[in-house]
Amino acid sequence: MSNINDLVLRPRFKKTLPKPNTVVLETFEELKTTQKAFIVTRIDDHIFIKLPKSEQHFWTPQLHLEVNAITASKSMLHGLFGPNPTVWTMFMFLHFIVACLFMGFGIWAYTNWNLNQGFAMQLLVMFLMVVLWFLLYFIGRMGRQRGKPDMYRLYHFMEKTLNLS
Repeated sequence: MSNINDLVLRPRFKKTLPKPNTVVLETFEELKTTQKAFIVTRIDDHIFIKLPKSEQHFWTPQLHLEVNAITASKSMLHGLFGPNPTVWTMFMFLHFIVACLFMGFGIWAYTNWNLNQGFAMQLLVMFLMVVLWFLLYFIGRMGRQRGKPDMYRLYHFMEKTLNLS
């Protein structure tokens, strides 16, 4: 995985495969019944690989693969590591709330400044929202670090399945 993924919370990758997308999709479809180490789900050209419920924790990632046809004998694999969709939705909701509060208090501070009234409290809350943004980011990074061994397990499972290693 490239160094640019060190900055993002949901690392991505892309690979060209020397196989048609139907073969790749059928390979993962067969794994649903032949192995129990991972939960494999397929919806159209999308494959979701997760750890079993007994091995999952709050920060457990999942691997989302999309397999698109390039030619009759080649396909493009797009991969995205991410947290459980519920965890990701919660984080996005918290970021949205922080952003709305920051803008709301910014408007309030600007209004008070135009009316020649005190606006120190609004600036303090805006500063606290910036601190909270950084805190949420570092919590997400910490969660990604906790899930990194699982990310490698998922990635190696995908490589082994596709005979890429």
